[in-house]
This record gives sequence, C-alpha cells and structure tokens, in this order.
Amino acid sequence: MRRQHKTEKLSAVRKRLFVSVLSDVLDGMGYRDQAMAPAIRPLDDTLVLLGRARTGLYRDVYEVPIDRNPYELEIALIDDLKPGEVAVLACGASGRIAPWGELLSTASRARGAAGCVTDGLTRDIRAIRAMKFPVFHGGIGPLDSKGRGEVAAIDVPVECAGVRVEPGDLVFGDADGVVVIPRRIEEKALALSFAKVKGEGRTRAELRRGAKLGDVFKRHGIL
Repeated sequence: MRRQHKTEKLSAVRKRLFVSVLSDVLDGMGYRDQAMAPAIRPLDDTLVLLGRARTGLYRDVYEVPIDRNPYELEIALIDDLKPGEVAVLACGASGRIAPWGELLSTASRARGAAGCVTDGLTRDIRAIRAMKFPVFHGGIGPLDSKGRGEVAAIDVPVECAGVRVEPGDLVFGDADGVVVIPRRIEEKALALSFAKVKGEGRTRAELRRGAKLGDVFKRHGIL
C-alpha cells in the first residue's frame, strides 16, 4: 500500500507540476541552486523526466586502457537500474566525455528506468528520439567516451551542471530544464508546489477575464 501511495504521488507530480514552479518553490525554501545550468537541454522537449537519481561520477582520461574494461562501472550502473530511476552522469566541464547513446538508452528503458541526465554529451540522437526515452544532455557529439572519460564511482554524491545530486534525490525535467529536489525536503517542496499551481490557476483565470496584473498580484502574490 505504501509503495502504491508513492507511485500515485509521483504520477500526480508528473501530471500537475512543472519545472519552473518547482524551481520557484525551492528558491522560496532557500534552496536556490537546484536548477541545472541552462545548457542542459532535452533531446525531446515533449517528454517529461521524473525519477530517483542513480549517480555516476566520471573522470577525464587521456589514453585507451589495454588491460581492463573502461566501461565496467558504467555497465554496472545501467544493469542495476530499477523502474523509475534516472541515471545522472556527472562529467565535468571538459566537454570531452560523451557517456550516453542508443545502446545505453535501450538497456535503461528495458529495465524501466525513467531517463538520463548528464552534463556530458550524447549521441545517436535520432534513435533515442524515436524510442521516446527522456534524455537531458549538455551537448550532442559523436565521441566515444573510451579514452576520454571513465566512471570513477557510482551511487555517490555528484555535482551535475552546477547542482549537487545525491542518490535517491528526485529529478524532474521538462522543456524548461531540470531541477533536483533533495530527498530530505521533498515532501514539503512538493506540497508547496501543488499549492502554488492551484494559486497560479486562480491567477490565470482572473487574467483571462481581463483583470489587471497588478491587482491580481496584490490578491494572490503569484507571478
């Protein structure tokens, strides 16, 4: 029953909330660094990403190893993804690492994963778009990560596109970008977000009837 309640709650989040209102609420709670850098964009801005973070921390490398599998931890993370989880891959600012592509998307989708967020590059974008798998990325490029980047650790706190992400944090992405809701404040943040959406609905209705923006703002304090 508890799992069903959590599933229903996340379904309501997906249907009724959006990134910008969550960002506003997190700002108001004093968490002003929860929105990823604007360079992080969706491959398909019609898709919504929502799920629990599973993190991978990449490091730059400058040679192709000959005595070991450079994809070992990357494979371990993808193979262990659970339904509703999001692979969050922190690649740093070098722009050399392209961790994501069609095969990882296919494997992740088969496991019920909710998507991927990375500040690195992605490739095989036509195939990923065709499968309707939500991917948010820091750029598009054809590079293989082999010899350029390797996963140094999985399921550890990371910084991705300027936001600290811990395993289990709630990750939400839509056409406006990506926000991360720390698990310790999730319940309050979501409650405030639902309330804000309700207030915005009243504001919108009054504006459509021709009310002045200033008057509506005085009544509801929502903009």
